[in-house]
Amino acid sequence: MALTFDYKVRDHGGKLVEGQLEGDSLGLVVGKLREMGYMPIAVTPKSKVDLKKDITIPGLTDRVKLSETAVVTRQLATMVESGLSVVRALGILSGQVENKELARVLGEVQLDVERGSSLSAACAKHPKVFTKLFVTMVQAGEAGGHLDTVLLDLSSTMEKQAELQRKIRGAMTYPVVVLSVMVLIMLALLIFIVPVFQKLFKSLGGKLPLPTRIVIKASSTILSPWALLILAIIVGGVVLFRRWIKTDVGRKKFDAFKLRPPVFGPLMHKVALARFAHTFGSLVQAGVPILESMDIVSETCGNRVMGDAILDTKAGVREGKSLAEMLRQHEDVIPALMTQMVEVGEQTGQLDGMLHKVGQFYDGEVEATVNNLTSLLEPLLVVCMGVMVGTVVICMYLPMFDYVKLIPSS
Repeated sequence: MALTFDYKVRDHGGKLVEGQLEGDSLGLVVGKLREMGYMPIAVTPKSKVDLKKDITIPGLTDRVKLSETAVVTRQLATMVESGLSVVRALGILSGQVENKELARVLGEVQLDVERGSSLSAACAKHPKVFTKLFVTMVQAGEAGGHLDTVLLDLSSTMEKQAELQRKIRGAMTYPVVVLSVMVLIMLALLIFIVPVFQKLFKSLGGKLPLPTRIVIKASSTILSPWALLILAIIVGGVVLFRRWIKTDVGRKKFDAFKLRPPVFGPLMHKVALARFAHTFGSLVQAGVPILESMDIVSETCGNRVMGDAILDTKAGVREGKSLAEMLRQHEDVIPALMTQMVEVGEQTGQLDGMLHKVGQFYDGEVEATVNNLTSLLEPLLVVCMGVMVGTVVICMYLPMFDYVKLIPSS
């Protein structure tokens, strides 16, 4: 079934022409436009019936996951290594990926490359999909004539980053789910159960114990108009906090705080170290200059405190000092293990290999920490849930002991 495509092209005189054209695929429509003597600028599919048009939610349906980009990168590397041209490989990939946003981006990259642009320059126009790391490594591969090898290394790096993200989400999912259930149970008790006891105590009279009065007060507050104001304050606080951590000062302070908690702090630190080692090693292996590599790594390591340490290290390296010597000055965020491995890599000329070995070590550390964290949190959260529910129940039954004493014995 033929699809309808909206197109923007330029004719021989350079005039912009817009219109619609039917075709079985994006590649066929682009080829037909060229046969007509036009230079394609943008070609996008259009649904024939507006009611069937896909609904796009900004930030959700138009999002491209890192894992999806990694898969496409590996496929592109395989095709280029097999002898296919970059243009043809991009055309094949844009027609087979399931993510429509990624398909659109690949189609635009293909058009740019067809018009004479380099692959790195074409990808740089889409920073939400292709990061600075991606663009820089592709540029190095194009300059060195080993694009397929660089793309394979790049896909491996992105797959490691996606795996780290998956492990962190896995570690955080269970606590979030359990805490959400705890909140829902507490709300259900305060909204539906406590008011029943409150009516009973009011009819019986007498002075209630302090814990019982506190629980009843909490229930009354939730059921009163003040609850909306409290909710608005909480939502406003979350919004302000998210805006604050987007500022330079807020991000630095928040990233410093993330390294302090007893269990989660070391985990976040190991994740940043693994990302730093793998990314830095891939950039060095691709032939990217060391100073430029450190700029990129400082932005992609995932922690501003470590990023600042890397930039400070870069300043010393620019002055002629060794990388290991400068890293040793930041032992608060760069462990001695990494410094020693970097020093060996510099002395043997195998810096990229040593960095990848360090990255693999911290990958194992992250996995072990996540497994231990999950096994530790499961019983702890269950106990917390039982304590919270049990506390409310006990507070409601405390007055019963006083009322029982008032019942005359037979």
